[in-house]
Amino acid sequence: MSTLVAIADAVTASLNAGSFGTPFTAERLYQPAFDLADLADLKVTVVPRSVTIATASRDGCYFDCAVDIGLQKKLASSATEAEIDDLLGLAEQIADHLRMKRLAGFPESVWLSIEHEPVVAAEHLEQQRALTSILTVTYRVRR
Repeated sequence: MSTLVAIADAVTASLNAGSFGTPFTAERLYQPAFDLADLADLKVTVVPRSVTIATASRDGCYFDCAVDIGLQKKLASSATEAEIDDLLGLAEQIADHLRMKRLAGFPESVWLSIEHEPVVAAEHLEQQRALTSILTVTYRVRR
């Protein structure tokens, strides 16, 4: 199994073992495309994103492995800004859960960074009344 996939699996397991204000079950996928009807319930997906390899020493490299964590939910037509605020609060809870911690399922990886982009995908909100928010978490492994 690739290092990137092993990290994505470990992130998924960590999220599923965590306790959050809004319950969910994270799933690792390569293509998180859902019909709007499937988004009636919150979807949290972990997607392997990229690997950057850089020299660490003469005989070793750093593998910086990034995974995306997507939050997607169809909002009711009567949804208020508070519902979006709550989902963004969940994204922050997920970031706090992972920030500066090693993954139990892949302890040789070291947390490097988290990026939250887009916070809200404006086109999804406007055209489909669906919230899409993506966290990108990067871990470093030396090999």
